Order: sequence, then C-alpha cells, then structure tokens
Amino acid sequence: MSLWATVLNPRCCESTYHESRQASSRGEEVPGGRSGKQHRVGGPLRNPLAPFVAHAGRKMAALLMLLFGLGALFVSSDAQGAYDKLPETYRKGVDLALEKLHSHAGIQHHFRFFRSIDKSDIEAGFDVTYIYHHFYLKATKCPRGTVDATSCRFRNDRPVIDCAVCYKTFGGGIEQEPKPYVHCVHKPALTEEMTADRVNHCNAMGYSSGAPTLLASARAE
Repeated sequence: MSLWATVLNPRCCESTYHESRQASSRGEEVPGGRSGKQHRVGGPLRNPLAPFVAHAGRKMAALLMLLFGLGALFVSSDAQGAYDKLPETYRKGVDLALEKLHSHAGIQHHFRFFRSIDKSDIEAGFDVTYIYHHFYLKATKCPRGTVDATSCRFRNDRPVIDCAVCYKTFGGGIEQEPKPYVHCVHKPALTEEMTADRVNHCNAMGYSSGAPTLLASARAE
C-alpha cells in the first residue's frame, strides 16, 4: 500500500495498527519489523527549512556588522572633515588642547576633535588676532600616542571632553604671552562656576589688549 493511500484511508492505518499489536502480543513477527517491538518509520521529524533559516540568519548578522562598521567609519571621517574645515588658527588651539590632554598619565585612549560649540575671533591689528573656541573632544578605540588617528573610531561609552581655549596669535602662530588658556573637563563634571571662570579669563585676555569683549562675538555652531 502506498504512502498516499495510507494518508487518504485512515481506517486502513487503524486496522493495520490493531493487527500489528495483536501479532506483537502473540510473539509473532510483525511485517516490516521485529517481534514484539514497535519502530518509528523514517526517523525523527526534521524541519526542512531549518538550513535555509540558519543561513539567512548568518547573512543578516553579517549585513548588520557591515552596516555598523560603515556607520562608525562614516562618523569618524565626518569628524575628521569637521577638523579639516576649521581655520588653521583654530586647529592650532585644538591641537594644543589635545597635546595637554594626552600628556596626562591617566589618559589611556587617543582623543580626537568631535565638534565645535561656539567660537569667535577679534583682529586687534598689526596681524594680531585673539581666538576663543569652545569644542568637544571624544575618546577613540585607539591607544594614546597613536600617530595617524584618522581611522580611529570613536567610543560611545565615554562622555565627551568639554574644552574652552583662548589665545593670542601673531602671523598665524600662537603667542606665549599672554599665556594661552586651555580648560578641558568631562562634560558631566562641568559646573556653572567653571563656565564663569572661562568667560572671565578669556574676556580679561581681550581687555588687556584694549580689544572688545572676546566672548561677545562668540558664534554658536
């Protein structure tokens, strides 16, 4: 009897099952099996789609990892582009802040410029300019001391470093007098008192030269 006949005629299966049970109880050999034993036909049931589902799952996981990597690379390159777009006199201030930050023994990872918050500059004449820049630095997955950090990806499990710098430039270079002001702190630790000290210090630098208030012309980004 064929498989389809068995499926379409359940009474046939029921009759065959009772006959097999009776033969088994009498110790007779059951057709298609051994005496007194029942056998599962065809082995354990398997899901025929299981290999395809597993393969699709692996492809999806690989695709998500690729998209995540591309996203991180895009953010990294975008930050590098933001740094490159800064005027050279502003980049020098960012470099000064990074130099001081990386000089601390407690810093384990390399930091990079993340984005500007606000900035201003006042031309005092005779090729002298006073610069103010408020910006964020962000930790990367590269160790401190990395020389070429353009491919270093940002870490998202660390708070950004909030920095404010102000300094005098002459001919595009940072002057050592008055001493450049650099203040950086983890953003969650920044207090109103610290912010006020920044304002007072940078404004005092402008006052000393007879220039107007340095922060009065600050431009939000």
